[in-house]
Amino acid sequence: MNLVPRELMTETAVSSADFRGAMRHLTGGVSVITAGRGKDITGMTVTSVTSLAVDPPTLLVSVNRDASSFPLIRRHGAFGVNILAADQLDVAERFAGRGGLKGADRFAGSQWVTAVSGVPLLVGALSAVDCEVEDIIERHSHGIVIGRVRNIKNSARSAALAYWHGQYVAVDQDEDAARLAEISVPARSRRGV
Repeated sequence: MNLVPRELMTETAVSSADFRGAMRHLTGGVSVITAGRGKDITGMTVTSVTSLAVDPPTLLVSVNRDASSFPLIRRHGAFGVNILAADQLDVAERFAGRGGLKGADRFAGSQWVTAVSGVPLLVGALSAVDCEVEDIIERHSHGIVIGRVRNIKNSARSAALAYWHGQYVAVDQDEDAARLAEISVPARSRRGV
C-alpha cells in the first residue's frame, strides 16, 4: 500500500449542512442493500454503490455503522445490491424507513428470491447483485464495504430510479437520451459550423 504522509487539519472548516448541500448536487442511482438470512433480514436505501473493479468484478458501498444492515453484513459476510427501476419508488421509500417499517417488514409488498449467499434479491430490479464481503474499511460514521460479485441477475428494463436534490427522479434511457442530445450540444456544433 502506498501511503503519502500528510498533515491532517484538526479543525473542521466545513459544516455538515454545507456538505449535505453540496452532495445534493450529485445525482445518484438508487439501490437497496439487503443483508441477513432467513427471517433475520433487513435492508436500506442507498445512493453510495460504486463499481470498484471489473476484474474481478467488485463493488463498494458506504454503510452507516449504526444502520441495522451493518452488523448483518459483517456477521454473514454477504450483501445484495438491488439497483431500482423507475417504478420501484415504493421499495426505495420502504427501505429508507418511510412508514416506520424495520427489518423483515420492509420486504413486504415486493417479490424476493434468495441468492446463493442467502441474502434477498429483488425480483424486477434493473440488476440484482449477490456480493461476498471482501473487506470493510471503517472510517468515521461509516464502513466502506467492498464486495466481490458472485452472481448478477439483470432485467431487460431500462428506466432507472435516481436521487437528485432531495428527490427521487426517473431516468429513462430512450426518452432522456434524446432530450439530452437536443440540449447538450449547441446548434452550431451540430451543424458542423
